[in-house]
Amino acid sequence: RYASTIVAWTEKMARSRSLRSVSGRLSRCVSIFTSSSFGNGSSWACARTVIAVASSLKKSPFFNFVGILLLIYGGLKSLSFVMPPLPGQVIDMFMIMAFFSFIIYFSIEDDTLKAFFEPMRSVLADDDKKILRIAIVYIAIPLLAGYLTYVKVMPAFEPPISARITHPEPPSEIDFRGNTINILGLENPLRKDATNLSKFTEEGKVIYFQNCFICHGADLDGRGNFAQAFNPPPPPFRGTDTIAQLPESYVFWRVAKGWRGLSAGATPWDSAMPVFEEMLTEDQIWKTILYMYDATGNKPRTW
Repeated sequence: RYASTIVAWTEKMARSRSLRSVSGRLSRCVSIFTSSSFGNGSSWACARTVIAVASSLKKSPFFNFVGILLLIYGGLKSLSFVMPPLPGQVIDMFMIMAFFSFIIYFSIEDDTLKAFFEPMRSVLADDDKKILRIAIVYIAIPLLAGYLTYVKVMPAFEPPISARITHPEPPSEIDFRGNTINILGLENPLRKDATNLSKFTEEGKVIYFQNCFICHGADLDGRGNFAQAFNPPPPPFRGTDTIAQLPESYVFWRVAKGWRGLSAGATPWDSAMPVFEEMLTEDQIWKTILYMYDATGNKPRTW
């Protein structure tokens, strides 16, 4: 359908030998491209006019081929005016399909195929095209190749990585649901109940898998399902560089207050840690901490 439309416009322009008509169409096209209405139906008419003028001036399937591909590419890009832009890979795939489809279309007949290659043969072989040949082969193509190479190898400049404190200093006290809790010197009150310690630890395991494992991992290794979505990623609890270096009161503060409770010394900080104070009770947080230390084989650091 697009090919037949282009051919019809080509024939119409070919019958019109008036340069005034051609220049008038181009002038209207330029005004559309520079107007605020570009992107509506006028742009489609403009693109079609450009292709028709180019085709009528050269009367070559080659220019029809180039014009159709430009029209398709412009149409795919113009969809961003009415919908989310198409991914680049989708556009590339569609353009490759269109390229080979129209190559096949224009090579069905021998005469059409010969006429398709005629502009290229003329530029490369005719004596009167020497200047054009030099401009294309020795200037335009090397410049295009150089530009594409530069775009591919150009380094991506990103802002420097901001220094951050892994374990920022805790406040001396926090407000937990209206109650003041002194963080300095605080110990896990449930750890003193040796009779129910195993029970509390199992309950903490349930709470961990209900709230924490999706980020910190089922094996407490920082490799939860959502871990790669965060920068910095959630820290692992295994090993000797996280909770093994921290007292339980520090872990309680971080779990309870999340990203909102970070002190000034922690900035800049990109933390997605939820504020579990809004979801868990004080005892539930302490039980979760019991499980974290028990499952990793770490001992809480004392003040």
